[in-house]
Amino acid sequence: MEYKQVIVVRDDLNLSRGKLAVQVAHASILGFLKSDREKREIWLREGQKKVVLKVANLEELFDIRFKAEKEKLVTAIVEDAGLTEVPPGTITAIAIGPDESRKIDKVTGNLPLLR
Repeated sequence: MEYKQVIVVRDDLNLSRGKLAVQVAHASILGFLKSDREKREIWLREGQKKVVLKVANLEELFDIRFKAEKEKLVTAIVEDAGLTEVPPGTITAIAIGPDESRKIDKVTGNLPLLR
């Protein structure tokens, strides 16, 4: 069984590449810490597969969160401190998992890759 973690970022914030990288890193760690031990261990053993996808805006991000939680997937929201590019409290990304790839794909399989 293959495990992965998906990070979904907002495309409407026009974050710099560095800022975006930091938000994705925050999301990955938060999702990992919220996941149960067995899933974390499997994911680590398999090489920590991560996929970064995008949504157009906050509304779409919350829609993905709702769908993921409906499927009993762990989610973690990243809320920025507002020290650089965006106002304090801006929600920038969400982590889903790590969990079984097939379960996460049911929620995020139609989203485009972040390029």
